[in-house]
Amino acid sequence: MIRNIYTGKVITLNVDTVLLPNGVTVDLETIRHPGAAAVVPIKDDGTVVLIRQFRHAAGGFIYEIPAGKLSVGEDPLHCAARELEEEVGYRASSFKLLSSIFTAPGFADEVIHVYEATGLTKGRQQLDRDEVLEIVEMPLDHTIRLIQDGTIRDGKTIVGLQAVYIRNVTNR
Repeated sequence: MIRNIYTGKVITLNVDTVLLPNGVTVDLETIRHPGAAAVVPIKDDGTVVLIRQFRHAAGGFIYEIPAGKLSVGEDPLHCAARELEEEVGYRASSFKLLSSIFTAPGFADEVIHVYEATGLTKGRQQLDRDEVLEIVEMPLDHTIRLIQDGTIRDGKTIVGLQAVYIRNVTNR
């Protein structure tokens, strides 16, 4: 049985009555989310294009890779390309899927598809009314230090940056 508690523009909150594999029946609060795509933009010189974005739930500004919510039926790659241009004003000639990650599988079904984008050319930034951010460019090695010292704390950003870094280190 599923009871809808709330439906908003980003999430739906349900209470699902679930029969677990061990035979126990429980009520679980479940957040339904359409998913998202995120992108690690890498310039030809190895510089990473990040955003420093205001996030109310996180208590202020945090460093992130560009990302956005999937529209109904939207291909994650299309979403990644759209968000890259809208948030940081770049287009990419090449995208590579790095990983598809669950954000909080204990209570949410959101999956974020994380891509690397290369072959960047200037496009046109088009921020939404609720997007308050600045573009920050830095070497990939520096982003790893910012993960290590706790400056970068966003999960999708950590996954994306580390995946690109590990591949670059192993291909040297």
